[in-house]
Amino acid sequence: MQNLIAIVGGTGAEGRGLAARFAKAGAEVRIGSRNLEKAQETARRIGENASGHSNVDAVAGAAIVILTVPLSAQVETLKSIRTSFAPGAILVDATVPLEIAIGGRVSRTLTLWDGSAAQQAARLVPGVPVVAAFHALSAEALGDLDHPLDCDALLCGDNAEAKTAVMKLAETIPGVRAIDAGTLDNARLLESAAALLISLNLRHKVKESGMRITGLRT
Repeated sequence: MQNLIAIVGGTGAEGRGLAARFAKAGAEVRIGSRNLEKAQETARRIGENASGHSNVDAVAGAAIVILTVPLSAQVETLKSIRTSFAPGAILVDATVPLEIAIGGRVSRTLTLWDGSAAQQAARLVPGVPVVAAFHALSAEALGDLDHPLDCDALLCGDNAEAKTAVMKLAETIPGVRAIDAGTLDNARLLESAAALLISLNLRHKVKESGMRITGLRT
């Protein structure tokens, strides 16, 4: 279980990029999807250390479960997998609550009742430690396995051990520095920062903008 990572929604660009990076770093990665054939095809393309599964089967036995679905699918997906978490498993929520989910702009976030998508996830999977992370890692950059990323991975959560485990996982991606950004209450800030990066990508006609935090002693 210790080295087993599940990517729920792993056939999308972000999930696929994370899966490829972690598999290359030596982790056993399960690609989860509502469509088993798509999950298996994605795993085949990634190659060694990756396998395709339904979302429920991907989660069962995994040490870290990373949710990389759009906001519109977050609640339904979490409800479908919440009884499959192994004891001690960690949920990493990378959901960005973009306004496009209700027909608005792709670079604006929605205000959710729980405060953030990650806090909404925590409510839906009680007893599972939730870490908000990976919002600002470019799917385009993740998918280019021949080049390191040039950005920080900010994460937040209320469980110190869970944060440490996710920080160690993040730093298996070449070029990534993991930074503890505080409690889960700060997840709304990380989600808004991801929307800002989308806006910058659109304005400057690029696909790989990222964030570096300076002045920290880590």
